[in-house]
Amino acid sequence: MSVRPASSGQEARGPVSASLQAGGGVPEVQRGSARVVQSFSAVVANYIQSVQKSIEAKYDLSGHPDNLTKFLIEEQGVPEDASLDTTPRSFIEYLTSPSASAIGPIPPQDLSYPISNYFISSSHNTYLTGNQLSSDSSTEAYKNVLLRGCRCVEIDVWDGESPPSSPQPDSPGSDSKSGLREKLGFFKKSKKTPSEAPKSQGTKEDTIEPWRSNTSERAEPRVLHGYTATKEIPFRDVCKTIRDYAFVASKCPVIVSLEVHTSHEQQEIMVEIMETAWKGLLVDAPTSTDDPENLPLPSPAELMNKILIKVKYSPKPPPEPKPEPKKLEPIDTSSSSSSSSDDEAPAERAAKPKIIQALSKLGIYTKSYHFKDFDAPEAKIPTHIFSLSERALLEVHEQVPHKLFEHNKHFLMRTYPHGLRVTSSNIDPVAHWKKGVQIAALNWQKIDAGTMLNEAMFAYTSGWVLKPRTYLSLPPAEGMQVMPTIKMLRLRVTFFAGQDIPLPLDEDKAKDFNAYVKCEIHVEPPGGKTKEQVKTNRNNDEAEYKERTKTAKAGQSPDLGGEVIQFEGITVDEPTLTFVRFKVIDDNMFRDELAAWACYRLDRLRPGYRFIHLYDANGVLSKGVLFVKVQKWLEDVSGAH
Repeated sequence: MSVRPASSGQEARGPVSASLQAGGGVPEVQRGSARVVQSFSAVVANYIQSVQKSIEAKYDLSGHPDNLTKFLIEEQGVPEDASLDTTPRSFIEYLTSPSASAIGPIPPQDLSYPISNYFISSSHNTYLTGNQLSSDSSTEAYKNVLLRGCRCVEIDVWDGESPPSSPQPDSPGSDSKSGLREKLGFFKKSKKTPSEAPKSQGTKEDTIEPWRSNTSERAEPRVLHGYTATKEIPFRDVCKTIRDYAFVASKCPVIVSLEVHTSHEQQEIMVEIMETAWKGLLVDAPTSTDDPENLPLPSPAELMNKILIKVKYSPKPPPEPKPEPKKLEPIDTSSSSSSSSDDEAPAERAAKPKIIQALSKLGIYTKSYHFKDFDAPEAKIPTHIFSLSERALLEVHEQVPHKLFEHNKHFLMRTYPHGLRVTSSNIDPVAHWKKGVQIAALNWQKIDAGTMLNEAMFAYTSGWVLKPRTYLSLPPAEGMQVMPTIKMLRLRVTFFAGQDIPLPLDEDKAKDFNAYVKCEIHVEPPGGKTKEQVKTNRNNDEAEYKERTKTAKAGQSPDLGGEVIQFEGITVDEPTLTFVRFKVIDDNMFRDELAAWACYRLDRLRPGYRFIHLYDANGVLSKGVLFVKVQKWLEDVSGAH
């Protein structure tokens, strides 16, 4: 056994690989040896030696090599039919392999169901690097989340003010240091409706051409958070970045969610840019159908390496009626006060749609409609998608929970944080997945409970995760055979010690680091939380079930003393939507601070003697680990309810 002294102080930080950042969807192979513990600190080594002695005595490891296999099956939860050709020769060899990690391998991914049957790793306001009011927008943000496994990105698009390569003084793209009030005023002033946009230079009133700025170069759409002081970036650059990084971490489809605030002229430019930048990547409409409005949803397997555009649906305008020949009416000379039809007010023209046809038709399988109710005609269109804020979704769930759940078996839905989350805090994605919502959009620039749970859902996957069996759009005969089961959970975790625990962000002295571990279980009740239950935990930062260890005063290699934390009698109806979160916290006099964390789906948390690999407070996978023993029991109590 290799034993080394504990590290001291915070490690020097350089550029961080996106594959080591939390988010979800990054294949394990891209993280290399990050899940391997090659040597042990003195405190961890002492506990390992003690555990090894008890295992050797119980299983007589020195008597026969097959006894180690017996230990792996009985203590470590390895299936009896698993391939054991690579069984380690000793307990220590086992602990220094990835097999000792607390996170289990993902089951084989079945990508053959229609796309409504999957949870999709998704981001909100992807362009932002920080808060929702004044942070920079950056193409690097798109590169980062795509390399972290994100499969749905958002772009807010506004009219361009100047050529993308030469920002004007005091414009949002320049380096001027104008104050927040001035910047807010600029954006309010600069917003253009289609009627306020400069007239096109066409010879006909309905000709749409890219409009041009005073520099004679055409202005192009820009990306930013409207009516805020966030810095803009060119829409063209965002599209290029998505093209270059969309299919590096995963080959599964990417959904681009467009929030369009541009004039019709600028929408034409958007279409031109997207069709050029994403040539060969944009999903094509099937040519064999006679009814493009009612296409069946394809599977992710059919959309590999394809980009889907989510954009508001705009119906095709009806053909203008041909003018009828004007009939000559006899002149009535009997009254001088008669009026002719020319004196009547002309009929008003139909309002122009917000989204032009050229842009709307790119939303082939992800046509966005305004949600009215589940009985509206558009709610039955296979390719529709509704987007609801977290508050709107809660209202719908309160009123028609069954209709909401059944709808989301067959059709796509997206939810996102409400506008008052200006610090980029996140929704609880578990509450939304529980309602069958496929796209729970999160602010990936913020590491909080939301992004931790998202990491647990999508870790080592393709970014698309098949829903539980009772959530699928199965044929009626097959669906009737799938019934939810109620289980009672018991979880017992023994905490031995930790090593290389990263320090909190504001701490640089290991001797001042006094750590304790908080263990939480995130589980939604079978019927979902009520409004009142949500209000009591508005920030979603803590779970209903939580316990903590005593504080250890041993720097970055804390001795946790083999303390046991136990949970009893927790009702679980879906283990794949139940999560266990571990937080290592610095016990401070004034305010406890997060140092490190890990989060696992309950079905992927492996029993036995394990290493919990920790992310630091910035969401970067560190060398820090906790040595623990995990025991879990799930008893079926469906018949008792």
